[in-house]
Amino acid sequence: ALMPTAIVTGSGGLVGSEAARFLAAKGLTVAGIDNDMRKYFFGDEASTAWSISNLKSQISNYIHHSIDIRDTLALERLFAEYAGDITLIIHTAGQPSHDWAAREPQTDFTVNANGTLNLLEAARFHCPEAVFVFISTNKVYGDRPNQLPLVESVNRRSIDFAHEYANGITETMPIDACTHSIMGVSKVAADLMVQEYGRYFGMKTVCFRGGCLTGPGHSGAELHGFLAYLMKCCVIGREYQVFGYKGKQVRDNIHSADLIEAFWQFYQAPRAGEVYNIGGGVYSNVSILEAIALSEEIAGKRMLRSYREQPRTGDHIWWVSGIDKFRSHYPEWHVTRDIRVTMEEIYRAIVERT
Repeated sequence: ALMPTAIVTGSGGLVGSEAARFLAAKGLTVAGIDNDMRKYFFGDEASTAWSISNLKSQISNYIHHSIDIRDTLALERLFAEYAGDITLIIHTAGQPSHDWAAREPQTDFTVNANGTLNLLEAARFHCPEAVFVFISTNKVYGDRPNQLPLVESVNRRSIDFAHEYANGITETMPIDACTHSIMGVSKVAADLMVQEYGRYFGMKTVCFRGGCLTGPGHSGAELHGFLAYLMKCCVIGREYQVFGYKGKQVRDNIHSADLIEAFWQFYQAPRAGEVYNIGGGVYSNVSILEAIALSEEIAGKRMLRSYREQPRTGDHIWWVSGIDKFRSHYPEWHVTRDIRVTMEEIYRAIVERT
């Protein structure tokens, strides 16, 4: 047999590019799918072309395919080409912004929902034994987390320490009867379909519901890529806008390297139709005010910022992922990089690139 092959969609993106490098280093052939839709979504500044060209030139066992995941025929040809060699699919391609989704709901839905279905069908037909890893989102919970009892302090809001979610929000939180944003709904559709292919067809599928995913590979844009964009503003002297909640809203952030390690653990011992909240959890979370202060400290300069009273629709006030379920299934995995380490790494990457 040929080398086992991994298909990575969105291979020019933050998680996709890191996954491609990781898997290639493990000896898999990596077939990357990315047509730089990110440029269409967020403009030239967010283009992943630089990242794709790095992968092509730096990794001998990486093969690039500029395919749109809405193109069922192109996907069909690709899966037929590798067929039985495909042991792993990591699906990270998607439209990731709430604000953008409302401009073009059909584009958003066909990319996020139909694109995922296209991949599942291709996998079911050509490589039903392959492990299918889907990068879902905590936005499947909509704005439900904003009903949690929160306590305000100087720089952040926190959950009451006696609450069942004190160590992070778990998979028990309901996902309906709340506002999701258009993008949240397209991701819910994809998430449920990935689960269904596990439950109904017995495929080895998993949804990782991530909070903020971060790292030096991010093409940070204002609408997507919170820490990378914030640090970029600080470095180049661009004004950063804080939207609502006095800047005390909290996000956990997981470094893309820690996330890929979680995928690898799952790949070693897969399950069917599984769902995990994944993120920095209690080990790695930050409020916007704290992140601004940390950026200023690391970059050694003051940051230009402005404040808007109106929060973004569906924005979480407090999100910390409860990662106990994943850790109970895969006890060897843990978060290795906290906010400071991650932000120092982002800072170095931005300085090198600018």
